[in-house]
Amino acid sequence: MKLNGLHHITAIASDPRKNVEFYTRVLGLRFVKKSVNQDDPGTYHLYYGDYTGSPGTILTFFPWSGLRRGRPGTGQAYATGYSIPAAAVAYWTKRLSNLGVTTEPLSDRLGDKVITLFDPDGLRLELIATAEVDAREPAPSDDVPREHAIRGFHSSTIGLISADETARVLTATMGYRETATEGHRTRYAVGAGGPGTYVDLLTDPNLPRGLNGAGTIHHVAFSTGTDASQDEAHREIEASGLHVSPIIDRAYFKSIYYREPGGVLFEIATDEPGFAIDEPVETLGQRLGLPPRLEPYREQIEAALPKLN
Repeated sequence: MKLNGLHHITAIASDPRKNVEFYTRVLGLRFVKKSVNQDDPGTYHLYYGDYTGSPGTILTFFPWSGLRRGRPGTGQAYATGYSIPAAAVAYWTKRLSNLGVTTEPLSDRLGDKVITLFDPDGLRLELIATAEVDAREPAPSDDVPREHAIRGFHSSTIGLISADETARVLTATMGYRETATEGHRTRYAVGAGGPGTYVDLLTDPNLPRGLNGAGTIHHVAFSTGTDASQDEAHREIEASGLHVSPIIDRAYFKSIYYREPGGVLFEIATDEPGFAIDEPVETLGQRLGLPPRLEPYREQIEAALPKLN
């Protein structure tokens, strides 16, 4: 299986307006795509990332207004880590404090400094100040200077009661390799490694059982380059004994889905065609993007969706 690292991570939110405000203004990410949940077109699917929406930078949300808050914990992707420069800790600590964002005390992890913060729905986010090379260009932002800005994902932390079977799927089926262990956390990387490729398996006995709802992760998607490599991944997953979905065309990428033994929904998504197929890169996120099958219903869909500003 040829995986490049993380592709996107999809979470659940409540108020879509607060969601847009937090990720664009507070974190300085670009609003890359405004689309709909293809299984529930009366609900937005909102995408945030770098300037072009590169794989490995995209955090997406299904926001259902008024949805009850969930609880991150075991059986879920517990935390989403972003890569920031090693020298950016003081900047982000002060910024988040000034903006009244809920945070935990600064911590150390595998040689890096970690700022843990929470979005308006309680989604657990981490800004990981790493000395590792991360040459990815951040999204241009009027709110966050380039030298301090988020570069994309660093890692996804999976909360588990037992990690053995999940680790087996990562290494024997998905091509990951163990790279480090600290306490209850074991880190895995794929391909060239580095920020954007890491998956951490966390078996801390103090973690609660996860409850789905606003502020929790829906699924974690991994990047594969082409249709051919996705076909290969599909065959490998089937051969491993896991149930895998058919290939589904999501317009901006093609996807397959399966649950790892700990219960977390995984996706493998193609890097192509990307987010510029229905609007120019310069104006990404300004027009409601719809897959071709929903385009005839654009007027009704737009009328049903809440305004974002």
